[in-house]
Amino acid sequence: MGFIEEGRQLIPDFVTPEIRSLEVRIDAVEKKIDSLEARMDKRFDGIEKRLEGWDARMERNQTQIMDTLHRMESYHQLAERVAKIESKLQNVA
Repeated sequence: MGFIEEGRQLIPDFVTPEIRSLEVRIDAVEKKIDSLEARMDKRFDGIEKRLEGWDARMERNQTQIMDTLHRMESYHQLAERVAKIESKLQNVA
């Protein structure tokens, strides 16, 4: 076997185990990334559910506030009408 042939054989003998080692390490990193992605997805889902609940509470509170404001407006209108009627009654009496 000549020097060139030995050199050609040496390269695959040296590089192939290194490539396999790198592939194993890359696979481990990819598994870890997948695991982290799954955990993050789970956390984001939890956060999203909490925000949806918060939005629903905000909408309910807004509805209650608007209802209260409408009632206050109605009470104010009634108070004005009563004041006018009382004023007319005082003028009549």
